[in-house]
Amino acid sequence: MSTKTSLTISFILIVLAVIAGLLLASQLPDPMPSHWNAAGEVDGYMPRFWGIWLLPLMTAGITLLLAFIPFIDPLRSNIAQFRNLYNTFIVGFVAYMLYVYGLTLAASLGYQFNMTMMMLPAMGLLFIGISFLIKNAKRNFFIGIRTPWTLSSDSVWEKTHRLGAKMFLGSGVVVLVSAFLGENGIWLMMAALLVAAFVPIVYSYILWRQENS
Repeated sequence: MSTKTSLTISFILIVLAVIAGLLLASQLPDPMPSHWNAAGEVDGYMPRFWGIWLLPLMTAGITLLLAFIPFIDPLRSNIAQFRNLYNTFIVGFVAYMLYVYGLTLAASLGYQFNMTMMMLPAMGLLFIGISFLIKNAKRNFFIGIRTPWTLSSDSVWEKTHRLGAKMFLGSGVVVLVSAFLGENGIWLMMAALLVAAFVPIVYSYILWRQENS
């Protein structure tokens, strides 16, 4: 997917989300639900204005930042090798954020559901998407598992990212399964994410030590 196509799709989705929020504004409470605890119950609120605008604006800002990053990376030629996949991931990230926005609007309209149970499948799919991005990422300063050891060696980068991709893929599957575990699912998700994030960091150091011993 080209950068232009990625940005076009992303901002069409964001604009449609804002339009939906504005059309529903008269039916939304003030304040609106804005935060949920591990049990999926509302435990925080924000003014309706920000409930409608904050998440779409945040998503738009992050989208622009993600699209801009490859242009300022000293190793942008490496990013070019997986840029199409990266652009596809940006669209997936936008879809994830707007899914959260849709759930927030639905909760504000009085629909009853457990937010945690609704979020976990989406998080699982996001982790799986990250695994594909990590698997194909080439050495750069912004995208992937960036440690002093991966950034210093193409070999360490490649081996670490092969493991990292498997870890995030496994974590994504675990999170999908955790959606059926009730309130405990959120803790399983956090544990899976911590393992997927921490193990490759340690592994990259071990590889670097072996390469430089």
